[in-house]
Amino acid sequence: MPDTPQYLEESVAAFLAALAAPLPAPAAGSAAALAGALAAGLAEKSARLSTGHWPRAAGAADRCEALRERLGPLASEDAKAYTVTLTALRAAGGDAALRAAALGLAADTPLAIAEAAAEVSALAADLAGHGNPTLRSDAQTAALLAEASTRAAAALVEANLVDARDDRIARAQSAAAEAAAARARSLA
Repeated sequence: MPDTPQYLEESVAAFLAALAAPLPAPAAGSAAALAGALAAGLAEKSARLSTGHWPRAAGAADRCEALRERLGPLASEDAKAYTVTLTALRAAGGDAALRAAALGLAADTPLAIAEAAAEVSALAADLAGHGNPTLRSDAQTAALLAEASTRAAAALVEANLVDARDDRIARAQSAAAEAAAARARSLA
């Protein structure tokens, strides 16, 4: 199996071409991760330019930076996990237990994306309400992008898990609800 490209090292055009290619990966999880990373970067910018407006801005900037650095690499991690999952599914054949285990592998990275992006959405909402007023639309855009990232990743978690009682589904749904609430708060 060839190594998964490190999407952060590619141009935007190259990533978009890879995303559009008729290959299994990169796909939705990678797109969700990069959307979350974009949101974190935009929120980080808003925070760094809000230190004179909000006492918590510096801490928010540092947390956004950490989330950006976490979310970006998840694009490649998701593509790799999806490729491994497809291989495991082929090997599982008709064995339902093996198929469920293989699909479970594909849920972990989207869950990490959903939880990190939900945090970005909350930080962006705080920045929209307390940060530099001239950057309010930047913070709102970050909250919107982060919500989209969270909801997309949560949908992947749900699609990949066979057992509806799996706690990862509840965690993904909770992250999506948190991101939606933060987005609404950012626009208020």
